[in-house]
Amino acid sequence: MKIKTTNDINSPIFKDALNIRLSVFVDEQGVPEELERDDFDVITDHLVGYQGDQPVTTIRIKAEADQWHIQRVATVKTARGHGYAKQLIEYSIQSAIAEPKIIKLVLGAQLTAIPFYEKLGFKVIGPEFLDAGILHREMELKVK
Repeated sequence: MKIKTTNDINSPIFKDALNIRLSVFVDEQGVPEELERDDFDVITDHLVGYQGDQPVTTIRIKAEADQWHIQRVATVKTARGHGYAKQLIEYSIQSAIAEPKIIKLVLGAQLTAIPFYEKLGFKVIGPEFLDAGILHREMELKVK
């Protein structure tokens, strides 16, 4: 899988990321599009994994002081079960380790995704909360 990154919301990479997010969160999970598209898109990094020329998975990373907030982790339905999101998260972990100021990664995991993140080393650190009508829990991974 090839990973491409952008922080330009006019780039083809961002358009691929957004299409994946809309397909997964809006079409499949019923999240209102106005909640999926937000003001953070212009201040975050968007990573897209490509299998051949096809965009298959995406995440968004928001830098916050000494941590990165991983958001909008999504894989297209036809590409699930191949480890693509895992590769993006592992890439992000390695990138965070290489950044001197970053000491941890945080994310809000849908309850069904908690075991996925735990296998990658994340720990649950907070109570359940609703985000876009879906139950989540805060998780973190210390990298330093």
